[in-house]
Amino acid sequence: MKTISGFSKLSKNEKIEWLAQQLSGQEQEDFLNIKDFWHSDEQTQKVMDDFSENTISNFYFPFGIAPNFSINDKVYHVPMVIEESSVVAAASKSAKFWLSRGGFKAKVVDSTKAGQVHFIYQGDKEKLFSFFNINKINLKNAAAPLAVNMEKRGGGIKDISLRDKTDSLENYYQLDVTFDTCDAMGANFINSILESFAQTFQDMAAQHTFFNEQEQQIQIIMSILTNYTPECRVVASVECDVEQLGEFSGGMDAFEFAQKFERAVQIAKVDVNRAVTHNKGILNGIDAVVLATGNDFRAVEACVHAYAARDGQYRSLSSCTVKDNKFKFELDIPLALGTVGGLTSLHPMAKTSLSVLGHPDAKELMMITACVGLAQNFGAVRSLVTTGIQKGHMKMHLLNILNQLEANEEQISLAKDRFEDHAVSFAAVREFLAQTAPAR
Repeated sequence: MKTISGFSKLSKNEKIEWLAQQLSGQEQEDFLNIKDFWHSDEQTQKVMDDFSENTISNFYFPFGIAPNFSINDKVYHVPMVIEESSVVAAASKSAKFWLSRGGFKAKVVDSTKAGQVHFIYQGDKEKLFSFFNINKINLKNAAAPLAVNMEKRGGGIKDISLRDKTDSLENYYQLDVTFDTCDAMGANFINSILESFAQTFQDMAAQHTFFNEQEQQIQIIMSILTNYTPECRVVASVECDVEQLGEFSGGMDAFEFAQKFERAVQIAKVDVNRAVTHNKGILNGIDAVVLATGNDFRAVEACVHAYAARDGQYRSLSSCTVKDNKFKFELDIPLALGTVGGLTSLHPMAKTSLSVLGHPDAKELMMITACVGLAQNFGAVRSLVTTGIQKGHMKMHLLNILNQLEANEEQISLAKDRFEDHAVSFAAVREFLAQTAPAR
């Protein structure tokens, strides 16, 4: 393809026309169909276009519902946005399973978020710490106008501390700041406060008389929130008597299931190969709710993986115990989410999701999301220790294969019957279609 200068200055139609010219034949025709995915309402499409840059269309993901989640004795029907087959089905199945066994319990441990001012100081450490302790209140006062609205909602700046990081990098220090952003994700609020602290700190140091000339020259490297929020945590759990678990495929009784399930989770605690896939399964559920509600799934993922490796080895985020005839499955996970501001207030489907959930506040959304992650994890591990993961997953994937092979409605119906008790694979489905009437 050719290079182009000034692409961002082109209109949306001009961008599409230029890109189409780089293609030929059927590919060009297919590309021009990108306009079919524009929203029919121009104002809604403008909102969508303004979320990003150089937008030319919308990329659709399925928007599904996992019903009947009983969480702290309240029932939710949870919106999930995900393209992977079987995720919504597994979450729904787990929700139904635990509905008659006491449901999910969840609690928010804390909702503290944080950020740092990273700076270089070449001088006496004791002087720096004395200067900080004297001026800590002045830093907060200087940022007060930026914090007033958040404080009215019950949040704001929680604490500021000075951290000596010179063991890691020469002359490197941090102002470490913690925040309560209430129901907002709070990124802009946090970054604005941090930049205010950085400027004030630097200005005060330059005027401080007991610093020598070199010490007065504090160099601010950057001021930025952190997506690592290990204190912004929620714990979700399910629990029942072992015999209440029932029976499983192949004649497996409740006690054997509980034992195998516990051991499978223990393996994910000690083996990184299993832990990564185990946690990915948790995030299948969590990401789907985060996306549906207009939150930042990249930030959630980054924090979750860092938290899983907090003791130096990457481990499972969930745990299971079978003790005194009680089966307990629990998820402890950091989730920094918001329900006001950002996409949650602008994206029409995000607003719809929050409406379906009953307009939760941020803490309630944290609990809902964690429970969906636990449900997804329960469904995946249950399949692994009973029928195996592929039986259910490939059954759900069957329709994708049939669509990819352009099967007609009659063939789809026949294939569903055929693969009810046969293993699903791309090759097997293709061979079956070849034996039926050609796809139209």
